[in-house]
Amino acid sequence: MSSVQVSVLMPVFNASPFLKACLESICTQAYQNWELLAVDDFSTDDSLDILNRYAQQDQRIQVFSNTEKGIIPALRLAYANSKGRFITRMDADDLMPKDKLMVMSQALAEVGAGHVVTGKVAYFSDTGLQDGYRRYAAWLNSLVDQQNHWVEIFRECVIPSPAWMVTRKDLDACGAFIPNNYPEDYDLVFRFFQHGLQVVGLDHLVHHWRDHQSRTSRTNETYALNAYFDIKIQYLQSLKLLDSKTIILWGAGRKGKDLAQRLIAQSLNFHWTCNVPSKWGHTIYGQHMQNPEEVLQYEHPLVLIAVSGPADQEALEEELIQVGLIKGESYYFFC
Repeated sequence: MSSVQVSVLMPVFNASPFLKACLESICTQAYQNWELLAVDDFSTDDSLDILNRYAQQDQRIQVFSNTEKGIIPALRLAYANSKGRFITRMDADDLMPKDKLMVMSQALAEVGAGHVVTGKVAYFSDTGLQDGYRRYAAWLNSLVDQQNHWVEIFRECVIPSPAWMVTRKDLDACGAFIPNNYPEDYDLVFRFFQHGLQVVGLDHLVHHWRDHQSRTSRTNETYALNAYFDIKIQYLQSLKLLDSKTIILWGAGRKGKDLAQRLIAQSLNFHWTCNVPSKWGHTIYGQHMQNPEEVLQYEHPLVLIAVSGPADQEALEEELIQVGLIKGESYYFFC
C-alpha cells in the first residue's frame, strides 16, 4: 500500500506569472505527506520549465505533459498517476494556506469514506477584486457556517474545485474524471451529491483564490451561464427530482427566459410565473405566463427560481415558506 496520504492534482496552462507562488505554497505546507501531480496543458509560456525546476528540487512533485488538450484530460492523467489515499485539486494560479492539507486530511481521516471535506475560501487580486467575487466567496462561506450545501446545489457550484478532499474510494465510486461534462467542477460536485456523500464544512480558511483577467473561468466558454443551466437541467433529470412533480419556473427576466428555452428544448412541461403583473396572461415562447396565485395551487410543485435580485429572492423565499414549501425538496434557486 502506498505511503502517500494526499495526492494533489493540478492542471497547468500558461500560469507562469503565478506558478512559483503557487508551488511555494504547496512545498511549504505544514503537512508533508503529499504528492503533487502537475500536468502541463500545452502551455506556450515557461510554465513547464518552472514545473520541471521544482520537480528537480522536490521529489514529491511529478510533472506530466498533457496528450489531449483540456482540464478534464489533464485531471485524468494526473489521477492515473496518483497514489494517495486522499485526493484533492489545486489551481495553478492560486495559493494554499500553510495548514490547508493538514486540517483537511485530519478531518477526512476522522470522518472517513462517504464524506467530502471542504472549508472557507477567500478571493484576492493584484488589480482589484470585483464585488461579484466577494459576494460569491461570502455565499460559499455561509454554506459552511450553515452546513447546507446540498439544498443550494442548483444555485451555484457549492464546493469550489480547489477546496474539496475525498477518499480515493469515493472519487472512484463517483466516476472520478471519466465524464466529459463541462463545467467539470460543477459536474463532479453534482456527482458527489448524487452518490450521497455528506459534506463536512470546516470553519477554517482552506484556499486563497486568485482572480485575474486570464483566469479560465473568465475566458473559457465552457464556464458560461448557459453551460451551467444545461448541467443543472441534466442533473434535475438524472437525479429524478422531476418525477411526479409539477415544474414551476419562477422568473421572466434574462435568466428566466434562458431557462425556459432550455426546458422547452428538453420537452419538459412546466408552468411559468413571475412577479411582474404586466406579463401575466401573455405568451412567451408558446408558454402562458400565469399569476403566482394560480401556480401555487398545483399539487407536488417543484419551483425553479430564476430571480436574480437578492431582495427579490428573499421576498420570494418568504412567500414559498409561508405556503409550506421546503428548500431542497419543493424549490431550488437556479441563479
